[in-house]
Amino acid sequence: MNRDMVRAEWQRATQSLRAAELLVNERFHEDAVSRAYYAILHAAKAALFVHDVAATSHAAVRRLFGQHLINTGEIERQWSSHLGESFDDRLAADYDARTVFSSEEAQSECQRTREFVERMQRYLLTNGLTDHDLETEVSDG
Repeated sequence: MNRDMVRAEWQRATQSLRAAELLVNERFHEDAVSRAYYAILHAAKAALFVHDVAATSHAAVRRLFGQHLINTGEIERQWSSHLGESFDDRLAADYDARTVFSSEEAQSECQRTREFVERMQRYLLTNGLTDHDLETEVSDG
């Protein structure tokens, strides 16, 4: 396990989640949706680094997450769907100027992201990491 990379990815995941929640509160809904995706991406990468698996693209994260965590039964299949749906939402938020997310949609995206991050946190903790390793628990936003 590459603990340094797990910790680095975890830090980025929790920072991105916090940023997404702040953006929702300030009514920057599309930006919140984008940041929420990055929280999921980095949390997934942290879980992959438990197995010394590094992914260098968004597509690789999705593929390797499925291969190393979903297909092995380490993580429940529903979480793979969250990764894919969040990616699609992020693409719309970032690249389609006509896409508008409501406050409720952005809040829902943040809640789904929080649940994903909390599930990855449980995974990390059951695979040899400690709260100290992760330096922070996901706080309620």
